[in-house]
Amino acid sequence: MAELSIAVVTYNSEAEIAKFLQSVIDNTKKTEYTLTVIDNSSTDGTVDIVRNSFPQVEVIETGENRGFGAGHNKMLGRTGKYHAVLNPDITLNSDALSGLVEYLEKNPEVAMVTPKILNPDGTQQFLPKRKPTKRYMLLGRLSRYIKAFKPVRAEYTRSEENITEPVEIEFCTGCFMVMRGEYFNKAGGFDEQFFMYLEDADLSDRIREYGKIVFNPEFSATHNWEGGSSKSLKLLKYHFKSMKMYFDKQKK
Repeated sequence: MAELSIAVVTYNSEAEIAKFLQSVIDNTKKTEYTLTVIDNSSTDGTVDIVRNSFPQVEVIETGENRGFGAGHNKMLGRTGKYHAVLNPDITLNSDALSGLVEYLEKNPEVAMVTPKILNPDGTQQFLPKRKPTKRYMLLGRLSRYIKAFKPVRAEYTRSEENITEPVEIEFCTGCFMVMRGEYFNKAGGFDEQFFMYLEDADLSDRIREYGKIVFNPEFSATHNWEGGSSKSLKLLKYHFKSMKMYFDKQKK
């Protein structure tokens, strides 16, 4: 089995999947890996693009769209020593995956790691790093409209800290996480009750039982983030449903 298993879940991702896969293949040189696309019943040309242009990539067709976590759970029991979960809107510009695998090799107390995430213009994309709370989620969302709440979002993402070295965090973003495969399997993968949103925070909580979660800014990747729930009422409803499920689980 390869040292690293890389998985991406797709749903109508034909506009981005080729760029994503090519960036992984072009840049991941120092680590033996497998690359798997789990397709949640796309109705566009996603699967055809992968099969026709990337024969070295395994394709798993789920036959239904049960969400991000359920798709990624198709890798349970099939991971390498290390397992990477990436979004199809990620682009690698360097061998970040090998760098993160090497970091995990050298730091056995670390269970999961995420790199610095960049916007397409090269600026840093400040994603959550602290455990979600109702205050962070609600006031942080309002911060884009009300300046008084911007410090709340900054606290949640730790954006005002000048982080230049690996640092322990509580929330590992699902757009790019690398973890020990053993721990992904022990944790049972993602909670499939979450269709989308906060399944990464929930997995972070459970993975943290096995070791530290670390943000490592020494490695980076570009994320063409759409911020869908701020533009779509349907996605906003999914977001609030996930928030309720997440905070209900915290009470147990």
